[in-house]
Amino acid sequence: MNILVALLVFGFIVFFHELGHFYFAKRAGVTIHEFSIGMGPTIYEKEKEGIKYSLRLLPIGGFVAMEGEDEESDDPNSFEKKTIVERLKTILAGPIANIVLCILLLLPVYAVMGTPSNYVDQVPKNMPAYTSGIRKDDQIISLDDKKVDSFEDLTKIVNQSKGKEMKLEYKRNQKLMSTNIKPISNQGRYQIGVTSQYKKNNPLAIVKYSFTTTYSVGKGMLEFLWKLVTGQLSNKIVDSLSGPVGVINMVSNAATNGFVNVLYLTAIISLNIGIMNLLPIPALDGWRILILLLEALRKGKKLPAKVEGYINAGGLVFLLSFMLFITYKDILRIFFK
Repeated sequence: MNILVALLVFGFIVFFHELGHFYFAKRAGVTIHEFSIGMGPTIYEKEKEGIKYSLRLLPIGGFVAMEGEDEESDDPNSFEKKTIVERLKTILAGPIANIVLCILLLLPVYAVMGTPSNYVDQVPKNMPAYTSGIRKDDQIISLDDKKVDSFEDLTKIVNQSKGKEMKLEYKRNQKLMSTNIKPISNQGRYQIGVTSQYKKNNPLAIVKYSFTTTYSVGKGMLEFLWKLVTGQLSNKIVDSLSGPVGVINMVSNAATNGFVNVLYLTAIISLNIGIMNLLPIPALDGWRILILLLEALRKGKKLPAKVEGYINAGGLVFLLSFMLFITYKDILRIFFK
């Protein structure tokens, strides 16, 4: 049952992504041949108004097959015949749909769980906060003479500290107290070693926190990718990267801990897929966006459709090979750990 939930989650995220492409392609009047969830052999299909809707065996992606997307076409409603703005909207819509989905899914998560506050929950031993005397239920008032109203404020100040010692003011049983604390570095980010208590909040605060969480997590993902590309991460972290099998396993595990956990993980995976698809890598949406921007700079002069098709095909082979490699490592990690 948990594996089924995981597959449904993955399919839902892919569906939302492809729906973004599909909606704006239809608005632009593009000829669409197929809307597919999954890759590989077709296990179900239905045709309506000339468009084939299909479900395929492998839950590792999906696609909207548009006329003239990777080849030249005489069809006046082909993708290549549309304006740069119409094509850009169609391609951007997929990743943006995933980012919007993340925000939407976080709303019920924070409505149920509450939002992180400036009250301390857990304080692991041998961390700076514990050593400095901070304990569960303390309320953080200020750090480095900067007011702390939420856990997000605390995290931001700690990361900006660059590891310097700071004054921390907190309340315990309504009594104002202070201590000095020196953050430690962990993979380029600084921390003092506390987790936050979640408090029920008003709807506006929930909406705001859903947006700020999406922004901060997305920023963290981009920083991680940059460190990965520039070789700043340890081999242990690189080895922990997960593909579709690993993600399905994570969602399956989350399903055992309740629906809210599944919602939260779905939101983060959706955001991850949205950001990854914006990267300028052949076969991903980011590459097509880059090509369209270059076309705009060249005043409408296009890259030959065949050349672009070959580049995308090469990129797809690379991505699928990389995915198979990561999947192999996922299987080893799950069954032979």
